[in-house]
Amino acid sequence: MNDTKQHRTRRAALQRLLTLAGAGLGWGTGQARSVEPQADAPAWPLKPVTLIVPWSAGGGTDLSLRVLAEEAAAHLGQPVIVANRPGAAGTMVAPLLKAAVPDGHTIGQLPVTVFRHALMNRVAWNPVTDLAPILQVSGTTFGLLVPAASPWKRVSDLLDWAAAHPGELLLGSTGIGSTPHLVMEELLLDHGIRYTHVPYKGTTDQMLALASGTIMAGMNSTGFAPWVDQGKLRLLALFGERRSPRWPTVPTMGELGFRHAVHHSPWGLAAPAATPVAALDILHQAFRQAMFTPRHLAELARYDQEPAYLGPADYRAALADAVLRERRMLERMRLLVDPSPRQKGDS
Repeated sequence: MNDTKQHRTRRAALQRLLTLAGAGLGWGTGQARSVEPQADAPAWPLKPVTLIVPWSAGGGTDLSLRVLAEEAAAHLGQPVIVANRPGAAGTMVAPLLKAAVPDGHTIGQLPVTVFRHALMNRVAWNPVTDLAPILQVSGTTFGLLVPAASPWKRVSDLLDWAAAHPGELLLGSTGIGSTPHLVMEELLLDHGIRYTHVPYKGTTDQMLALASGTIMAGMNSTGFAPWVDQGKLRLLALFGERRSPRWPTVPTMGELGFRHAVHHSPWGLAAPAATPVAALDILHQAFRQAMFTPRHLAELARYDQEPAYLGPADYRAALADAVLRERRMLERMRLLVDPSPRQKGDS
């Protein structure tokens, strides 16, 4: 069976499922009645697909996702509308997906911070059971930045000043509990340095504050690339495994001798857990094809990123591994939430 016939078969199967659902088949009721789908039923998706992006508009992830959405729309036959829902270090996507109708018309970008947040806080959602992975798309590494006018030329310059001025270093990240925040928290903790953390809703807000000198340093993903290339910011070091061909003179933190120096944050797309398998399959195929279009690959390259495709099963397994790694890191930093809090009156 060729790809076109497979695509039609998947769409027909999903349409039968949706027709049954609309006629009275609840997701968990167990009550169904035999309904014959109409021959002229429209192909799925039935309406525009909403893609929740848990970051501010204008950042690197937001811009690359907008290109991905436009490319996927060509394969879905419906627009993919980006809905920015920033805040809480990118974790707003989880409760929004849990609350969404599980019909495949609402999906979201899934940063690893969603799983970390659930390990650090008592939340009314569980990313492992409430979300259905669609595919992994890419990943980001991180860098330590200062304004172009800063006197700090090396990481050691920043650390020496911060050690001599306890609590005076103003350092920004994309939110409390975000990877940049915890990476810097761990680094400065290792050196016994106190500082003031300034969280922002997204890359654009943070980069504006950093370039203007409102904050003294910042930790961010490679969405900072245009700001560095335009000479507005200075990149002191990267947290990747190796130097970037884009900035070959910038050292890695590992080269500089720092522990816990390699950090990478993969991300992908997910849907509500009860989304029909047929819908997930159509979404997976559309976004997989969109990932490798020249336009999307060029957009990723703008932010020093590459495609890191994983299908649904492999992506789910990778997320399970990520949860284990996150748990170990949070245990080391004593940030895990108590899984069995005492009730009032307990002794």
